[in-house]
Amino acid sequence: EGQLMESGGGSVQTGGSLRLSCTASDATLTNTEVGWYRQAPGHDCELVSNIRSDATTWYADSVKGRFTISRDDAKNTVYLQMDRLEPEDTAVYYCAPDPVSLGDGWSCEEVKANFPRWGQGTQVTVSS
Repeated sequence: EGQLMESGGGSVQTGGSLRLSCTASDATLTNTEVGWYRQAPGHDCELVSNIRSDATTWYADSVKGRFTISRDDAKNTVYLQMDRLEPEDTAVYYCAPDPVSLGDGWSCEEVKANFPRWGQGTQVTVSS
């Protein structure tokens, strides 16, 4: 109940753009802080951006200036616009309500097992 769903992943070349969407079919995202995490091969689960209910945003240094998070409460959707994509951005991207900072060594699948509202993830592949 209230599980989030991601869409918009795909394959692009370096320098390309994608827009990810996050929505919930049977719950409202209004007044909910939403975060985007990613799991890159060989790396820990990483929180890359989050947006509060008042639209305050935060970005990881690795994506700052290239990614833009936004929300449209009328559409019950949170977006992650990803521009100037790099091969290092290749990962499975997850959206989650009430994001928290993770310690070292966590995989997103491990975290998702403890937080059932996380989405299933969407693959983003950036080729050089």
